[in-house]
Amino acid sequence: MSFLHVSGNKIVNEKDNEVVLSGAGLGGWMTMENFISGYPGCEYQVRDALAEVLGEQKAAFFFDKFLEYFFAEPDAQFFKSLGLNCLRIAVNYRHFEDDLNPRVLKPNAFKHLDRVIDICSSNSIYVVIDMHTAPGGQSGGWHADAGGHIGYFWIHKDYQDRLVWLWKEIAERYKHNPWIAGYNVLNEPADPHREHSRLINFYDRAYNAIRSIDEKHILFLDGNTFATDFTHFPKDAGTRWLNTAYAIHDYAIYGFPSSPEPYIGSDAQKERLTKTYERKRKWMDDRGLCVWNGEWGPVYARKEYDGENTDDINESRYMVLKDQLEIYKQDDLSWSIWLYKDIGFQGMVFVRHDTPYMKHFKDFLARKHRLAVDAWGKDDSSVKHIYSPIVQLIRDSVPDETHLKLYPPLWSVDERVTRISRTILVAEFMVMEWAEMFRGMNEGQLEDLARSFSFNSCYKREGLNRVLREHAADVLR
Repeated sequence: MSFLHVSGNKIVNEKDNEVVLSGAGLGGWMTMENFISGYPGCEYQVRDALAEVLGEQKAAFFFDKFLEYFFAEPDAQFFKSLGLNCLRIAVNYRHFEDDLNPRVLKPNAFKHLDRVIDICSSNSIYVVIDMHTAPGGQSGGWHADAGGHIGYFWIHKDYQDRLVWLWKEIAERYKHNPWIAGYNVLNEPADPHREHSRLINFYDRAYNAIRSIDEKHILFLDGNTFATDFTHFPKDAGTRWLNTAYAIHDYAIYGFPSSPEPYIGSDAQKERLTKTYERKRKWMDDRGLCVWNGEWGPVYARKEYDGENTDDINESRYMVLKDQLEIYKQDDLSWSIWLYKDIGFQGMVFVRHDTPYMKHFKDFLARKHRLAVDAWGKDDSSVKHIYSPIVQLIRDSVPDETHLKLYPPLWSVDERVTRISRTILVAEFMVMEWAEMFRGMNEGQLEDLARSFSFNSCYKREGLNRVLREHAADVLR
């Protein structure tokens, strides 16, 4: 078994044979997310709320069992059966240190990460460790687990110091493990500085800290503004950051409810997919650097919400998936689809409706969907009319339109109102309600809820998995 490394614009093994990484993100596990795991708001909020309802010991029991069941040997075996060879594991810094006790590793900090890495290695699956959350939040997204819309990671140096420290701890632990493909240093950073200077400075520091311990593993560096923008990366990146790949996130507009039109695979639609992808990787291509697509993939309709249109919508989304893979195949692109497992929106496998968790939270989840309190792939048709006057008030009150263009540019006025008023404000009022639904449960009942996320308690999304399996077989030919 040999370490992987970057050679020019390719990932290769120690014999310099190219290795194309194809896999998925293990989101919703060591970084729980609202739309994946079925709660409102941010992970730290529901963890605190559940500790208040159940007490710290029983809450910790539930979350430990959740981590135990979410990914185990059967998951890895199924993953490998699809022809996939790499799992991108999203981790939350809070598993390793406490905000009130920084730079001190928690007891058993690596317990579940070690376990899953060992399971993956025994099934010949590479792992990319993805730092999905940073102290203070590297963006205003829910997935940064900061509870607000400002990325304070970029404002307070101590937050950056703590993450550099944590990467040194991770590098020290895994520096001899060849099944670790590499380290995804920071998921979807959003540095508002016009020259991206704070992001580049952090990457320099993280690179030097990791390389002082571990020179063998690949570093995967996301572009700024949610892995979309490399325009202010250093011109000498190829020599400045050795053994490094650059991560784009290539989500296609046609894979979401906000699609401008149904996807039918027309020449014009395929051209738009291709041009969007080529634009995202152009900076690297112009310099002969290695590109990795760290996240991509459609979301899917659900019969409980989308009714009789569900199958037609999903067939269209599978077509988007297949056409994106055809584009990637031309470049021998390494990729990691988002995501492996959830409660039914995007995962390759998803929790069955008859499990204790889904039955217990059925009505709550339906209301959360109707209120559109999750930002990802939202359908706000039931509530848009409530927030439209706020959007209009802002537009009417700010006469200079340039002042409406705040960072990040991906957030229009409408999207910013959505993020702050619904996915932060309304969501936080629902956090304690979610936690209260656990009140009075004993450990057996809590374990039953956690077991709902086990592989044997999940459906397989056959349309998605068929496309992945066929693509893997085609590549092998």
